[in-house]
Amino acid sequence: MSNEILTNQTLASYSNLSLYSAMAVFTIAMISFAIDLAGVAPKVAAPARELAGAGGPATTEVTPAAPAPRRRKAAGIGMSLSWLGAALLVAATALRGLSVERPPLGNMYEFSLVGCSFVMAVFLGLSTRRDLRWLGLFVVGPVLLTLGLAITVFYTAASQLLPSLKSYWLVIHVTVATLSVAVFTIAFSVTILYLVMSWLEALPAEQVTGMRAKVHTALPSARQLDRTAYGLHIVAFPLWTFTLIAGAIWAEQAWGHYWNWDPKEVWTFVIWVVYAAYLHARATTGWSVRRAAYLALAGYGCILVNYMVVNVFFVGQHSYSGM
Repeated sequence: MSNEILTNQTLASYSNLSLYSAMAVFTIAMISFAIDLAGVAPKVAAPARELAGAGGPATTEVTPAAPAPRRRKAAGIGMSLSWLGAALLVAATALRGLSVERPPLGNMYEFSLVGCSFVMAVFLGLSTRRDLRWLGLFVVGPVLLTLGLAITVFYTAASQLLPSLKSYWLVIHVTVATLSVAVFTIAFSVTILYLVMSWLEALPAEQVTGMRAKVHTALPSARQLDRTAYGLHIVAFPLWTFTLIAGAIWAEQAWGHYWNWDPKEVWTFVIWVVYAAYLHARATTGWSVRRAAYLALAGYGCILVNYMVVNVFFVGQHSYSGM
């Protein structure tokens, strides 16, 4: 039976429509988060207070100005639209799978949809426990960029899986891999913000003016950002470890060998080594938090190579991009 017969083109069209709608909503959400950050009032010096006791020296303290109503409104709009955009994205992903009656994990386009859905799910899930409005721009922005690449560069018409992918290991291995990449993506954004904030905190107070002051006010402290990034990496690394092990088990069942030195296998292991080095550096004396953060960025750089270079340009047993 041909792919055309096995593919419900109506559902595939609805999937594309839902994706375009999600991208439109995410665009407005990204603008709202940008307005929120731009509207942050920089820290101002509070009036001098005298210490207890007559003639005590006056001291000044720096306190943030009250947030403008526009900031709160823009942030609320951004978060609400993020929920709506995530719902539309999940609908697009589900409709894509229903159109071919299989998990939507068969090519680069579908990987992108599922990965972005996981990124938004993790972000919105965490936002129910703490205020993450400051992170919205740096999550929705990369998601929107990835979806743009998916619909223009990675797009593949809905079709059936290659015979080698028809295994229950597809759902187990690829789903966990995509989830771990989603957590690594948010950790990457937070790590970048940590490096920015640690640089701002190291500057003399008189140099933290204008946009620097707004960023300094909008973001949590460098210590808080580092703890958040480290916690995300702690969650993502075991998931990636499982991905590596599950891939080896699937390879043995499909090809008769646990390890074949396929480009995808090699880069999956490289990513694991780099992030293992990051976690080891965090537990080792002599490594500063900032130096370890650069290892985390290198790890995410390897993920990008694995996703956008190895999947597309390298020929091997994992050539399933569909492009």
